Amino acid sequence: MIVEERVYTVQVGKTKEWLDFYEQYGWPVQQRHLGPCIGFFVSEIGTLNQVVHLWSYDDLAHRERARATMMQDPDWAVFVKGTPHVVLSQESRILKPVSFSPLK
Repeated sequence: MIVEERVYTVQVGKTKEWLDFYEQYGWPVQQRHLGPCIGFFVSEIGTLNQVVHLWSYDDLAHRERARATMMQDPDWAVFVKGTPHVVLSQESRILKPVSFSPLK
């Protein structure tokens, strides 16, 4: 198993705008294609104005297939086209659990 961590840094005061749009247009598509979402969060302490989400995949090949299928979904194109232009930066990391991790 691997976990993809995505972090979006959003313009000050625009997090709700992005989350509202994502919840309506992006979330349903990603739920159909990406599989288990471990969690979706906003930052409260530390670097602020960040949206963080974690996705579980069997391996990198599974992630690649799932994302390729999602990119072909017309509903994803609607999300991408209409996404509010409020994201300042995006980070993505692939995390592997260690042998004693509760999540495997």
